[in-house]
Amino acid sequence: MILLVEDDEVIRRSVAIALERYGYGVTVAGDGLTGLELFREGRHDLLLLDVMLPGLDGIGLCRRIRESSTDPILMMSARGDALDVVSGLEAGADDYVVKPVDTAVLVARIRSLLRRATFASPVRDGAAGRDEADGRLVFGDLTIDPAALEVTRNGRELTLTPTELRLLLEFAAHPGIVLDRQALLREVWDYGWDGDTRVVDLCVQRLRKKIGADRVETVRGFGYKLRR
Repeated sequence: MILLVEDDEVIRRSVAIALERYGYGVTVAGDGLTGLELFREGRHDLLLLDVMLPGLDGIGLCRRIRESSTDPILMMSARGDALDVVSGLEAGADDYVVKPVDTAVLVARIRSLLRRATFASPVRDGAAGRDEADGRLVFGDLTIDPAALEVTRNGRELTLTPTELRLLLEFAAHPGIVLDRQALLREVWDYGWDGDTRVVDLCVQRLRKKIGADRVETVRGFGYKLRR
């Protein structure tokens, strides 16, 4: 079930109809506060939020949802304005699209987000830092259990969104190796084209706040790597 929060009735109706044709169930809201109520009342697989909403805008709604949920969030921006994009990603969104958006592109992004929410661990046998006793990966005070999809820091379990977890597991599969942004877009976001690398940078920033600012190193001009 997808929760669509969009104030423009024409867009809301057309997007809902298009998604239903692809087999998705859709719940709709025309403002942020109603969207928040519907989110709290029901169970949704993904949230599709417009940035410009009356009452409670999409950025604020995204922040409120992230207080209690790691459900995939896809933001929609009418302008593709850099501030809108960055604000949405900083608030916890996993990805964004610019309106008007082609239905095929929108569905591809939704499918990608839903796959991330139910993915299998990409971490391979032999990864550095693996605890042979139980398969966990240890990087200093950070412990990753790929089988259980759990991450702890100093023994405290961390709450990561599916995208943040997938990103961390991709780093853990290549410890000490620099991964460029385009490679991360392909492997984590499932982009088959050169997408906006801001989604990578902002997700790395969010991940750092949870696992430690120095755990993921920036290699200027190249990308990022997980410290061994």
